[in-house]
Amino acid sequence: MSEQGVLPASVDELRKLVADVLDRDEASIGYETHFLNELQVDSLMALEVLVTLERRYQVKLGEDELKQLTCLRSVHELLRARGAMAD
Repeated sequence: MSEQGVLPASVDELRKLVADVLDRDEASIGYETHFLNELQVDSLMALEVLVTLERRYQVKLGEDELKQLTCLRSVHELLRARGAMAD
């Protein structure tokens, strides 16, 4: 278990979580798919993703980190750096 008490997740689990929040097909979210440019994620949707990540992985993410969450890769890297995800 991670320090936060949640088992580390896979990229596929993270993709499913993001797809559910954005109400998108999982196949539409590639590792480098840009949330804003390709999926038209607005600030409210991005905030919803952030809150869902915080709850699921029991981490606290700041406003600066919200701006960094531009694609699945950046979400994965941030959570991995926080110890909430496996490599």
